[in-house]
Amino acid sequence: MVKDWMRGAFGALLAGFTLSAATAQVPELPEAEEEVLQLPVPDAPAQDSVPASGPIDPADLESWLDGFMPYALAQGDLAGAVVTVVADGEILLSKGYGYADLETRAPVDPDATLFRPGSVSKLITWTAVMQLVEEGLVELDADINTYLDFEVNAIDGPVTIRHILHHTPGWGEAVRGLIMDDQDKLPSLSRYVRENVPPAMYPAGEVPAYSNYGTALAGYVVERVSGMAFDDYLDQRIFAPLGMERSTLRQPLPEHLEALMSSGYMRASDGEARPFEIVSAAPAGSMSSTGSDMGRLMIAYLNNGEGLLSPETAELMYTSEDRKLPSLNSMVLGFYQQNRNGHRIIGHGGDTTLFHSNLHLYLDHGVGLYISMNSTGRGGATGRIRQALFEQFTDRYFPVELEELPTLETAEEHGRMLVGQYLVSRRPSGNFLASSWLLSPASVTMNADNELSLSILNDTAGAPMRFHEVEPFVWQQVGGVERLSARIGEDGRVEMFSAAFFSPFMVFMPVEWWRNGALLMPFVGIAAAALLLTFIFWPVRAVVRWRFGKRFERSGRDAMAHRLVPLGALATLIHVGGWVWLITHMMSDFTRLDGRMDGMLLLLQFLSVLPLAALAIMAWNTFVVWTGRASWFARLWSLVLLASMLVMLWFLTVAGFFNFGTSF
Repeated sequence: MVKDWMRGAFGALLAGFTLSAATAQVPELPEAEEEVLQLPVPDAPAQDSVPASGPIDPADLESWLDGFMPYALAQGDLAGAVVTVVADGEILLSKGYGYADLETRAPVDPDATLFRPGSVSKLITWTAVMQLVEEGLVELDADINTYLDFEVNAIDGPVTIRHILHHTPGWGEAVRGLIMDDQDKLPSLSRYVRENVPPAMYPAGEVPAYSNYGTALAGYVVERVSGMAFDDYLDQRIFAPLGMERSTLRQPLPEHLEALMSSGYMRASDGEARPFEIVSAAPAGSMSSTGSDMGRLMIAYLNNGEGLLSPETAELMYTSEDRKLPSLNSMVLGFYQQNRNGHRIIGHGGDTTLFHSNLHLYLDHGVGLYISMNSTGRGGATGRIRQALFEQFTDRYFPVELEELPTLETAEEHGRMLVGQYLVSRRPSGNFLASSWLLSPASVTMNADNELSLSILNDTAGAPMRFHEVEPFVWQQVGGVERLSARIGEDGRVEMFSAAFFSPFMVFMPVEWWRNGALLMPFVGIAAAALLLTFIFWPVRAVVRWRFGKRFERSGRDAMAHRLVPLGALATLIHVGGWVWLITHMMSDFTRLDGRMDGMLLLLQFLSVLPLAALAIMAWNTFVVWTGRASWFARLWSLVLLASMLVMLWFLTVAGFFNFGTSF
């Protein structure tokens, strides 16, 4: 049961962490006991409708999308979406599908309906930073503390602006208050970046680990260096030059935009519109915009930054790679590569709790693709739809003949080196939310054909992706184009690996044996069962004695141990159960991460004395039993209980439940 909860929490964090880039191309994990979303695979376009290097035929595009989107929305239980495609400096198609409001049946209007693109907002912040770089006011390789009025932590050297844009500052995940439903709780940008500094986990510049906090900090740098409020800077330097009149990062929305905002839903079938989401790390994901405005933004980027940046700065932004693994996509400055079919593609994805979006720029063809949906849906719908749309759009209009490369003879040897359990680099650290990642790690397995599978990576049909080795420590998707790559250390062990979906901003690293969930969680299950049986049989034995008129024959320390042991077992189970409830409750609604549960959090941290006291009881009981006249079974059971408490303390320590404080 505990293991199932951890696995579910891991899925929630990976597939739905607010403002996450992880779902930009990665299929979301399907919810338990739900049908996995199946998407249509359209026929190939007529050859005369797809010029080799010219614009896409609008009629063919609209026909294809009209076949894809309504079916996808219906199957995914989504209320509405907007899709915008630009080519050759013009909006080729911007079209709404479904409803902006289910109650009024208001349709999505691509020119007027506002959606929340989540982390696609980061591109706006990165562009503002690059404008200041272009003006000589910010240096990419300068210590970011140079531009702050407080200091942030780093390991082995300073964190630079370049590290921030490459998502390699080395910080753990910070999620406290990231999404809220009460605008009165929204902190100022200055307060947010001061109060939510995440712990440093890696040397700066070495490990990709996506950071919402890093983007918020970059926004604060813009504010301090420019001398303007962050929102004022964006209005004057980004939105106004592009004519993006219905776009803003302001929260709450300006009055003239409030009536244009699409409602947000968990599921269309619920019909329950949720409140406007407040993003405390505003530069990382607070944007509201129309499909047409996002088209204007894509045109500016595709036209060498026209209206925003000089061609030289735009080229620097698009090409400054930070490649950690061979043959995989990497981060450039703010964008992540999404190269497919041999074409240069950059972009970004984003999620709030309710809205889910992707933006792709085909640099070699002057084409941009944007989608945003106003519901989370079912069965990992939004992740699968975005992935399928990107893949099918690319394969349809920019195809490549799939080359099946032969499997190397080293496939078995190298595959076995990769098989095992891994932790994702982007994760909370030093607090109770670390439990969801540490105790349910990602696993790599190998089949009889020496093909590798990553436990959290599926294709658009929901089937596990399989990879075969085509270069030393580089694997290609069987029947596909995606790749997986590993870096091997001098000692011959895996240092990190990633797959094309994750590689720009997230890698997987081997998990130490002592926090390996595959090893620990079976022991936790056995230990919990032993403690539960001990407590259950305490009143059972009392009832049996009463039923048959037998006296309680123990006295002294034997009697005391007999009474304290089940109480210690119960206290431990209540303590662990409290943590399970708290994390499940908070992860089911990310707005509960705003501090409202601090009282329960502090109570559970205070009650950490219970399992420690229980361990002392079990140790004392073992001494009493083994120095008395107890039966062999009693002696054996005393050792089982002592071992069970040691396992539970191992679990509580690894899960971060013994870490004190309300930062997470």
